[in-house]
Amino acid sequence: MATWTLEQAKNSFSEVVRRALRHVPQVVERGGRDAVVVIAREDYERLLAPQGLVEFMRGSPLAAAMAAGELDASAFVRDPDFGRDVAL
Repeated sequence: MATWTLEQAKNSFSEVVRRALRHVPQVVERGGRDAVVVIAREDYERLLAPQGLVEFMRGSPLAAAMAAGELDASAFVRDPDFGRDVAL
C-alpha cells in the first residue's frame, strides 16, 4: 500500500489511479494524517457485497491456519470434564 501526500496525489493523480487499478490501495494523507484510500471499483464492490456465513468462515484466520497445516482438528477437542462439584 502506497502513501501519498495530498499535493503528491494531486500532481500524480493518473499514477495513483493506475496503481489502484492494479488492486494496490493508495492512501492519501491530509495534514499529516491518513485521510482517504483510493481503490479499484472492483475491490470496492467486493467489500460491499454481502457475505454468507460459509464465505465468512472460509476467510477467517483460523481457516487459513488449518489450511496451512498450522492447526489440526485435535486442537478443538472438547474437554469432557464438568469442572468442580458445587453444593447448591
